[in-house]
Order: sequence, then C-alpha cells, then structure tokens
Amino acid sequence: MRAVLFNSSASSGSTFSASMAAPMALRREVLSLARILAGISHLGPRTLGACAGHRKCNVISSRLPLTSSFHTATAFSSAAPSITVADEPDTLFQKVSVLVKGHDRAVLDSYEFFATTAAKELGINISKVFEPNKHMERLTLLKSVHIFKKHRVQYEMRTHYRCIELSHLTGSTAQVYLEYIQRNLPEGVAMEVTKIAMEKVPDHILEPMWKDHPIEDKPSQ
Repeated sequence: MRAVLFNSSASSGSTFSASMAAPMALRREVLSLARILAGISHLGPRTLGACAGHRKCNVISSRLPLTSSFHTATAFSSAAPSITVADEPDTLFQKVSVLVKGHDRAVLDSYEFFATTAAKELGINISKVFEPNKHMERLTLLKSVHIFKKHRVQYEMRTHYRCIELSHLTGSTAQVYLEYIQRNLPEGVAMEVTKIAMEKVPDHILEPMWKDHPIEDKPSQ
C-alpha cells in the first residue's frame, strides 16, 4: 500500500512539473522574440532589407555603431599644422663645445657614443672629441672621532671629463640637438655648453672714420 502511494505521488509530481515547464518555455520564447523585434526596430530600412534576404540575421553585429572609430575621425578632422616663417635670419655658430663631467668613466663613454651618434644622424659636423685630464681630490680624515691621530683614512674623488666640439651650426639645429642630449643626460653627470656665434660687422665699422671729418688742405708756406 505504501509503494502504491509513493508511485502515485511521484507520477503526480512529474505531471505538475511538466505542466509548469510548458508555460515557462513559452514565456522564454516570447521574451526572446520581443528582444529580437526591439533590436530590429532600432535599425534602418537598409539593414531590415538585408536581414530579410537571409535566413539568419545576427542581432549583435547589427547593433554595432555605423560611424567610424574615434581615432579615425579625429585623424581626418584635424587640420594641418601651420608653418611659421620668421623674418629675422637664423643665428650662425662657428663652434659649439659640449663638456660633460662625472665620476664614472663608463657612463661618460656610453654618453659620448650616444651624443656622437645623434650628431651624425642630424648631419652635424663633429670637429673633435677628446678627453681632458681628470681632476683628483684627496681628503684625509680620522677613522673615528674618538681615536688617535695615527689611525687615519684617505678618500679620493675622481672627476672625469669628456668634450665634444661641433662646428658650423645654425641656431635651430643647435637648439634641437642640445635639447635632445640634455633630456637624455644620465644622473650624476653635469654639462657645460660653450657657443661661439658669428656676428655681422656693424655699419659704423665698415666705413672708415675719416670720411666724416675730411682733412682740409692747407697751403704750404
């Protein structure tokens, strides 16, 4: 009797679940159809005609923006940069000397290779690259404050130099080159730049001074 009651309850439960599953499945189909129709309603007539010709219409691809990307739009909409031409002539430098100093010689060797390579790429004439004498500074101190005088220690500080001389540069080329190598200057390295400019001879020097004060011819006695 108990087995019969169990089977009857199980059969009634399966019937109830089957009866509940049918409306749920129908509801899901109705919701999915409503979503598809809502997505198609936002599209234009051209997209509707294209989708009607095919059996399967991809809703995800149809929702993509029709306009171009942000970067492409800004690239085409940006105006060309204007070029300003200065009326005043550019400065001419006969020689530009770049002197760098530091305590590590290997760093100066690497920076010399970088600076000379950059000058060659810009077409700058390198007249001379040399290494001046290093400067040595020694300092003798006690090993400790509370100790005898005979216990001392000596500290030595070496400063290495490297000089690069450039010849026949314009002001704009020198400005670009110096800004580039100064931005890439290593830590612990100092730079000193010496410029020798070519100036025009003033007008008051071109003409001789005796033209303004002519000498009067005096009769000889």
